[in-house]
Amino acid sequence: MQVEKLPIGIFDSGVGGLTVFKEIISLLPHEDVIYLGDTARVPYGTRSPQTVVKYSQENTRFLIGQGIKVLVVACNTSSAVSLLTLKQEHALPIIGVIEPGARRASEVTENKRIGVIGTEGTVKSRAYEQTIKAVDDQITVMSRACPLFVSLAEEGWVDNEVARLTAQGYLRPLREERIDTLVLGCTHYPLLEGVIREVMGDEVYLVNSAKETAKEVQQVLTEGRLAKAAKKDGSYRFYITDNRQRFIKVGERFLGRPLRTVELVT
Repeated sequence: MQVEKLPIGIFDSGVGGLTVFKEIISLLPHEDVIYLGDTARVPYGTRSPQTVVKYSQENTRFLIGQGIKVLVVACNTSSAVSLLTLKQEHALPIIGVIEPGARRASEVTENKRIGVIGTEGTVKSRAYEQTIKAVDDQITVMSRACPLFVSLAEEGWVDNEVARLTAQGYLRPLREERIDTLVLGCTHYPLLEGVIREVMGDEVYLVNSAKETAKEVQQVLTEGRLAKAAKKDGSYRFYITDNRQRFIKVGERFLGRPLRTVELVT
């Protein structure tokens, strides 16, 4: 088979990466996509770096075994700690979610004060901070872990009083730091963009890493002449490692569309 006809592979620790999937198929509707959610071992954000690398290697081998042309690491924690290892081990293009978001934040900030919110694992890795400072070492980066946002997104509690109070508790310290840009450094967080914007105010630019990652995938496909011919809409396959019913329930909430081809794998 010609390489351009192969699907895009995406993996995440669970359902959060579906926000990346959604942005990719919106931008590239003709591409076929295979998604792997490692739902048996979610969350990755509280795991050791060594464990996250091991899981990421296994996920990558599975998707490459399915025959893919590009790999998207849709998990911020995996992108933070395992991307370099994966790139050293495999020859195909591999795209994480941190660099695209970090670059966009560096471009749009005017006062050089950027906030980053994510899981404990992503924040501890300092991956966003290091990537932003590699672009401009004059930028000040303030990071904050917001673990409850994941549960709120998965429960669909994204526009109620609980979500607002949680957002205020997490984000007010960042607002007091006078940041003008905030990176949503977890794939679940775009679902809470409304309450995040309420707390931060319209003057703070919100960087959606999922959208920026989709743009990067489009660029890689175009520059590498890997884009599929625009003849018909793409097909999608979903693989998970546990709890099919919950993945379907939460995934349909994330995507706003039915999930039919969800297969359980070990």
